[in-house]
Amino acid sequence: MTTGATTAHEDEAMRRALALAAHGPAHGPNPRVGCVLLDADGRVLGEGHHEGAGTAHAEVAALADAQRQGRDTHGATAVVTLEPCNHRGRTGPCSRALLAAGVRRVVVAVEDPDPRAAGGARTLRAAGVEVVAGPHRDEALALTRYWRHAVSTGRPFVTLKWAATLDGRVAAADGTSRWLTGVAARADVHRRRATADAVLVGTGTAIVDDPWLTTRDPARPTEPLARQPLRVVLGERGLPAGARVLDDAAESLQLRTRDVPAALAALAEREVRHVWVEGGPTVAAAFLRAGVVDEVVTYLAPAVLGSGPAAVGDLGVRTVADVPRLQLVDVARLEGDVVVVSRPVPPPVEESA
Repeated sequence: MTTGATTAHEDEAMRRALALAAHGPAHGPNPRVGCVLLDADGRVLGEGHHEGAGTAHAEVAALADAQRQGRDTHGATAVVTLEPCNHRGRTGPCSRALLAAGVRRVVVAVEDPDPRAAGGARTLRAAGVEVVAGPHRDEALALTRYWRHAVSTGRPFVTLKWAATLDGRVAAADGTSRWLTGVAARADVHRRRATADAVLVGTGTAIVDDPWLTTRDPARPTEPLARQPLRVVLGERGLPAGARVLDDAAESLQLRTRDVPAALAALAEREVRHVWVEGGPTVAAAFLRAGVVDEVVTYLAPAVLGSGPAAVGDLGVRTVADVPRLQLVDVARLEGDVVVVSRPVPPPVEESA
């Protein structure tokens, strides 16, 4: 996508488009996108954002807003947080809608990574529309982080979470683990869990801990919030009929497999874009061995157990030289505990000869 100069009006419109996009679907198959239409003098003609699968895309919503107000869009500039789509899915291609409305310039924050929808910029340019990459690329990337990863890789973004003592234990020798961390840390877990489309544990955790896996307000721990992620149990064992994860508080899915890539493929088929993995040492090790962990969120309690299960099972590491390294992203204090966010270190890029 061509990088070009943008005006102060376009920069301000992109800020507004990003704010609009933030009101869009945080979950599900579609990205959050905002659009602002400007006339030749930089005045706003219309604005809109995508509200979810099957609804109008941001560009079409902005065009409809301008039409409702009786404003002419011929010669307008469309400022969009994501490259206009070029395919017909649940709705028509936005590139064609912009052409039909007479838009002559399009400022885009980021390109569309979805091969099914990409190409809108090319279509617009072929029709004589000026298309430039605008400001606030990093903000637009952050807004579509999980969706972008999923459509680029074909699998959900995987966040692996555990809570442990300073010596890396997730439970005592007798198996008890509630509660290693305090109220603030547990509230943070629920806040982060709510960002996911699915929360996953192994059958061992589902049977021993009997978790609800719902998103709740810690002040009312038995009352699930209105929006709940899909609850997923991974493993070949069956679950007791009265298991909490099988209640009607949220949708549940049991994947009768130990194959992590196969499980992620099944979740991708259900249009899950972000999966939050909470299941025990065995599941943690399985996801790490499969090389599919994109982020690790670790809660550390200032306590020492000295025995009991470790946070992660055997990874096959026999020497320090083979230790998988993580890149520290963020550290925050949560009253008496600490949360550490890290991501796998990307492999070095080999220079061509």
